[in-house]
Amino acid sequence: MKAGVIGAGAWGTALAQTLSADGQDVRLWAFETDVVDAINRDRVNPLYLPGVTLNPSLRASGDMADMADRDMLLIVCPAQHLRGIVSGAPAGVPLILCSKGIEAGTGLLMSEVAEQAQPASPIAVLSGPTFAHEVAKGLPTAITLACADAGLAARIATRIARPAFRPYISDDVVGAEIGGAVKNVLAIACGVADGAGLGLNARAALISRGFAEMTRFGLARGARAETLGGLSGLGDLVLTCSSTNSRNFSLGKGLGEGRAAAELLSNRRTVAEGAFTAPVLRDAARSAGVDMPVVEAVCALLEDAAPLAQVIDALLTRPLRPE
Repeated sequence: MKAGVIGAGAWGTALAQTLSADGQDVRLWAFETDVVDAINRDRVNPLYLPGVTLNPSLRASGDMADMADRDMLLIVCPAQHLRGIVSGAPAGVPLILCSKGIEAGTGLLMSEVAEQAQPASPIAVLSGPTFAHEVAKGLPTAITLACADAGLAARIATRIARPAFRPYISDDVVGAEIGGAVKNVLAIACGVADGAGLGLNARAALISRGFAEMTRFGLARGARAETLGGLSGLGDLVLTCSSTNSRNFSLGKGLGEGRAAAELLSNRRTVAEGAFTAPVLRDAARSAGVDMPVVEAVCALLEDAAPLAQVIDALLTRPLRPE
């Protein structure tokens, strides 16, 4: 299967690097002309993945028509742009969605958006604990590949698997997507705890209680508990809640240090998906009758609805309850 990757940010470039590691032809679509030129001329993406020399069989293009001969397309764009990107992609080609989020305005998961935008294209989801720079360097990584079509999942898994990049197949597309979306919001909360100096006990509490929120919401949306407890749920949650390499954790750390959300978001070239997912997730949870107090707290900070001390106090003084 000839692979195309749509989106040349850090994660898209890392995936393209991995797929071309054995010399196979991989095409990477980039929005920025200077990124296309740098990849093709200098074998680097200094804007999004500096310090990595890219494989000779990886070629970049800014023309979506160059993706027409691909047998599969990995979609690696910001979640709120996925509908427009998928609408312009070649029809009928399997789409592997690597974006993590929930669409604002509709509350749809990325697979649901893609099904509307390209109804003739089979859909799969790739999600799990992955820092782009580690994947690009060939460090060991395990990830979930979720697809309703077991045959297609097996073919994709065979194509993308590498000695240090191991996909685990699932048919729970909803669970894989909810884990990836919710963990971004919870990573902001853990960053807040770090920035505010609340300690490692607080971070561990946020991870575990946040996972409980993820599970409640996921089950309400039809996900399976074992998926949420796997790589695309708990695994990704642990990774992104533990390091400033996570854009969402880094955003939360700034909030915990007392900086305004508007300032932090305006200074970013890359997208912290959790900032866009948080209000959509809050509204979806309320509509489903699912209690998500950590998500509510993150929204309050992002929307400057309450000072940090008040938000923390509201979480710590919630009524005692069974775990």
